[in-house]
Amino acid sequence: MAERPDFTHKKERHGLIGPFSGRQLAGVFAIVVVAVIVLVAATTPLGQVGTGPSVVDPRATAYIIDKAPAVGLKAGDLAPEFALTLDDGSTYQLNDLHGKPIMLSDLRGKAVWINFFATWCPPCQAETPVLRQISETYRARGLEVIAVSVQETSPADVQTYADRYQLTYTIGFDGSGRIFHQYRVYALPTQFFVDPNGVISAVAQGPMTVESASAYIERILPAVAPRSSASP
Repeated sequence: MAERPDFTHKKERHGLIGPFSGRQLAGVFAIVVVAVIVLVAATTPLGQVGTGPSVVDPRATAYIIDKAPAVGLKAGDLAPEFALTLDDGSTYQLNDLHGKPIMLSDLRGKAVWINFFATWCPPCQAETPVLRQISETYRARGLEVIAVSVQETSPADVQTYADRYQLTYTIGFDGSGRIFHQYRVYALPTQFFVDPNGVISAVAQGPMTVESASAYIERILPAVAPRSSASP
């Protein structure tokens, strides 16, 4: 009788987790990492994020949306009016969200914080509560906050944003971006702190904190707060 072969029992191989081997788990992990990277890239806002030399808080960032001008406005310059004459002789005027003209000359005697922003800009969104708080805190002491909205679809869209966050300071709609370029802005948000004589005291890129904004504003407040138009 032929000798039957012996049956050898091979030891069962177990994976690191259940039936999965280390190589299989490494492959799955790599796929997950790639998916996360793609998701982050897809959800990151377009444009470059960087810092400028005049950023108050070194951790603050500005959303770059244009090429930096060769020469920008600086402290000591007279702040440009919110109106300019076009090549065809017509006048472009910055209006608020209700169509009322905003004139910087009407604010002589007050401290003015000009804030260029957009409702879709993440650093601007983060800064919005600061503008609201600062406006409420310093309004009686002669501060006027003027936020200039750029690259927006319509005044109605910006008004929806203002209503949602209960913003009571003045917001101008710069639909064509002409005031944006008049002030040589290239990043959002960008801040101009203007003294009661209409002279720029400081220019800063990036979002303000309550502390950094207060430090600039304290330097430009009028010696005597202007009386409200409602006062006798």
